[in-house]
Amino acid sequence: MSDSAPAPEADRAEGAPHPRETTLLLGQETAERAFLAAFASGRLHHGWLITGARGIGKATLAWRIARFLLAAPAGGDGGLLAETAPAPPPERLEIDPDHPVCKRIAALSEPRLFLLRRGWDEGRKRLKAAITVDEVRRLKSFFQLSAADGARRVVIVDCADELNINAANALLKLLEEPPKGAVLLLVSHRPSGLLPTLRSRCRELRCNPLEAGQIARAMEAAGIAPPEDPVALAELAGGSVGEAVRLAGLDGIRNYARIVSLLEKLPELDRPAALALAESAAGRDRQQEARFDMILRLLDLFLARTARCGVGLPPPAEAAPGEAALIRRLAPGPDAARLWAGLQQELGVRARRGRAVNLEPAALIFDMLLRIRDGAARLAG
Repeated sequence: MSDSAPAPEADRAEGAPHPRETTLLLGQETAERAFLAAFASGRLHHGWLITGARGIGKATLAWRIARFLLAAPAGGDGGLLAETAPAPPPERLEIDPDHPVCKRIAALSEPRLFLLRRGWDEGRKRLKAAITVDEVRRLKSFFQLSAADGARRVVIVDCADELNINAANALLKLLEEPPKGAVLLLVSHRPSGLLPTLRSRCRELRCNPLEAGQIARAMEAAGIAPPEDPVALAELAGGSVGEAVRLAGLDGIRNYARIVSLLEKLPELDRPAALALAESAAGRDRQQEARFDMILRLLDLFLARTARCGVGLPPPAEAAPGEAALIRRLAPGPDAARLWAGLQQELGVRARRGRAVNLEPAALIFDMLLRIRDGAARLAG
């Protein structure tokens, strides 16, 4: 990165607009209604934990809430605290994009909003591994800013899973004794990993996976070419727009079809084809590392879908031609499901260890394919 180039943003998915730039939010109407009901009640909670899988719109929802709160009249929560007659309760979070608040937020120049995220390590020229306590302490100065007009202050934490323990404890103190007019919006992909006391100080807004049509619409709105097979992409992405964008950029649908085709004759395995798949992820540049991650993710997904089929939960739709027949054959019942679930866990551990010691990507993937072959051979008995 050149000295004049802006630092990477920890809360921006590669290949997609930043959530503050995204005005369209699909599939999260239930969460929106829950927040608006709390707002209209006049008893708006100060801490909100926005949860769900990665890439389904949690951060987009947080930014929508921030725009809504900062554009709404101060003291106007449902009209119950206002001196004038209450206005009808709002039904949507939309704010006119020409509103000054929207423009300031887009430029990250809104003085009443604080974005807490992993910072940039200027010395090492990379993003920090976690949100540190020093970054949380900056909130003290933020809340000391003049608020003579009684205006709200909004904090977005994206994401709370990246808080180190000292930062989490510092944020907890703010949630326990929040400044007047403060609303904290915590985005979390894995709320079970947060401090229980942190979770208990927040109201949860649960976001749901998106359907195929919603993912296609969201991609199109972001200026990304819609997928040729939106159903397959939605299956592979688990209802996540962020994951769909990543898979689309790495030709994920075609690569999953390649994996299914390779495994179609298990317990026989075409070794040259297996080697070719493994070697397609060889290399250490950024693009190859992303491809390596994708292939690991697709292998893990195949094992998970196969295990679920064995306990009577087949995928609602095929993610590749021939996939349904293959996983039915490999997982005809609970015993097979246990084998594949165990193998999924085992290979996940091996993949993490292999990455930690910089094992050659091609060797790791080829070994995983051989172990899948061995699992199928044990079932064939």
